[in-house]
Amino acid sequence: MLDREAETGLARQLLTGTPEAFDRFVEHFRTKIFHYSWLMCGHREDAEEVAQETLLKVFESFDQLREPERVRPWMFRIAKNACLMKRRKSVFAPDRELSLEQFLPIGDESDGTVRIEIADWSRLPEDELSRAEMQQALHRAISELPESYRAVVLLRDLEELSTQETAQIMDISEDTVKQRLHRARLALRHALDQYLRAPRDAMKKG
Repeated sequence: MLDREAETGLARQLLTGTPEAFDRFVEHFRTKIFHYSWLMCGHREDAEEVAQETLLKVFESFDQLREPERVRPWMFRIAKNACLMKRRKSVFAPDRELSLEQFLPIGDESDGTVRIEIADWSRLPEDELSRAEMQQALHRAISELPESYRAVVLLRDLEELSTQETAQIMDISEDTVKQRLHRARLALRHALDQYLRAPRDAMKKG
């Protein structure tokens, strides 16, 4: 797995026409784009097409990349647009977008607000996150978020892009990115808390 610095070096090699850089670039970024597209589009068939379309567009317009150090956000902006186009035409596209309120805990305070400490789901115990079941629960929770919140989580937490980069990719303000990320993490934490409590609840009933 390449870090941001190595990605920048690879982008520079491509811009200068280094032959062996092509295969390394495709190998590294295709997995990233496919993973993002699968969670955004919701179906493998759509994700595969989005990944192919994104890489094709990238290589068609690679000479337009003015800042090699921004290759990751540049690519994800192309992937975002390809995914939006695919979802509009896809036979798998949902009839309507769900509201985030459907995934948030119900307020139980006297003033109607939710008093829950917001925790970054990516910092759950490593021994839990290493389990295949936990990864599946996490991916399922992400895929069920409304699209605008899902994209923020994927770009900020999974791809580790900055707030500024995410805002530029999504054409929204940095404050909006922060608000959506805050609310999405709350929804995800609630979903994962429900998952982690389920075995204990089953044992109690047993």
